[in-house]
Amino acid sequence: MKHWPGSYLPALLIAGLALLPILVLFDLAWGPEPVFQARQWHVLTSTLALMGLTVLGAVLIGVPLALLTALVRLPWAPLWLIMLAAPLAMPSYLGAFAFFAAFGPGGEIERTLGIATPKAEGLLGASLVMALYTYPFVLLTTRAALRSQDGSLIHAARSLGLSLWGCIWRVVLPRAAAGIAAGALLAGLYALSDFGTPAIMNVDTFTRMIFVEYNAFGLSQAAVLSLQLLLLVGLILFLESRVRATEERAGRTLVLWPRPWQVPLALLGVLPVFVLAILLPLGIFLLWLLRDGAGEFDYQLAWNSTYVSLLAAGVAVLAALPMAYAALAGRVGRLAERISYLGFGVPGIVMGTALVHLGLKLPWLYQTTAVLVLAYVLRFLPLAVGAIRTSVAALEGSMERAARVLGAGPAETFRRVNFPLTLRGVIAGGALVFLEVMRELPATLLLAPIGFETLATYMWRVYEAGYFGQAAVPGLLLILMSGLGLALMFFGERRAEFEWYEEGRD
Repeated sequence: MKHWPGSYLPALLIAGLALLPILVLFDLAWGPEPVFQARQWHVLTSTLALMGLTVLGAVLIGVPLALLTALVRLPWAPLWLIMLAAPLAMPSYLGAFAFFAAFGPGGEIERTLGIATPKAEGLLGASLVMALYTYPFVLLTTRAALRSQDGSLIHAARSLGLSLWGCIWRVVLPRAAAGIAAGALLAGLYALSDFGTPAIMNVDTFTRMIFVEYNAFGLSQAAVLSLQLLLLVGLILFLESRVRATEERAGRTLVLWPRPWQVPLALLGVLPVFVLAILLPLGIFLLWLLRDGAGEFDYQLAWNSTYVSLLAAGVAVLAALPMAYAALAGRVGRLAERISYLGFGVPGIVMGTALVHLGLKLPWLYQTTAVLVLAYVLRFLPLAVGAIRTSVAALEGSMERAARVLGAGPAETFRRVNFPLTLRGVIAGGALVFLEVMRELPATLLLAPIGFETLATYMWRVYEAGYFGQAAVPGLLLILMSGLGLALMFFGERRAEFEWYEEGRD
């Protein structure tokens, strides 16, 4: 009988736990209510419209910026990339909060500068905010596709008389279509699963209506809406999995050298995006802090956010270790890993709805820190698994075999050889989970124990009460944490950019 790796059993148990919320939703939705009611057509059309406009906006912003950062040799190129990808690290509900407060009659722009602006709400306002915080998906995937292209085809097209813009339109972009599609699907997935932006902008999407049904004690209808949303999410994930990048022979990347006057022009072109996505929220929160001060802000909220984030990160890392080893051990482990990735596709509001019902079935679990941490772990476990799996895959088997030959058992080999060598992946995975939990809003709203507030939920309560000035400190703290997340995300990218820049100088 073939011996199963020891990592299989815990990996399968964790995979089974990842399936639990979906099974709970089916149990909750099973009842006399119709699966699809007439009023849900409005929710469906609003959700699809928001997704479509978000994808369109993300592509229109992200593709030109990808061309700029991938093909044009700009001074301080890594800084440009970090600046343009920064919105990806910030929760979109911070941007929605700032837009809602800044624009319109009586908004902060009119009060401070005396400039009348239209109100930022509804479908168009939400689409603009979502596009500003999802275009980095398109930017990064398109940029990766552009950097992998062989520039000799463009040089051949140019030698045949095709203009530069003709080459970009007819040669470069068609070969980057898979990258553009991948980023667009990720932007669509984000738009489907986001709760804060549609709720603040008053758009009746699935996520907002699930929260409304939950507050009205309509858990069964909330479960029905959650399953319908999961169908849309599953469709997007399926389409994303079918997108394959076009492989080309390795060649020298096309490099365009701008004239001196073109660099400031490019900066002016990208500045509005950075101002709206980053500087506007930062400026609004700083304005509130200077005008209203910290007020009676309870810094216990910051500790609450830190505490549950550390707890969730620790549990996620412990769960991710056997999952990562199992994924590399064989087919069963890979299946368990793929099942665990379901949680990342489950929106926070859906995860919260399922675990609220589970808590009602198990009163000892209802509104406890344990069920809240469980939601975090199920949602963000794939981040830890991905980081640790990369480190484990890079291990040399000879070191493990040498330890076993010298008499070390499996546990001692893991403790003294494998774990120290994968520590960087463990830390990176835990840090990613920590940062995502810090800013998670819908699952925390539904599952937090009574009286337990985090920075994100406090922001939501401030929005509901209309005391926007009190959002200054938590907003700035969340922006700071988002900045740390961005630094972590580009830790490896900076080195690659430096190597590319040095290669171009040689």
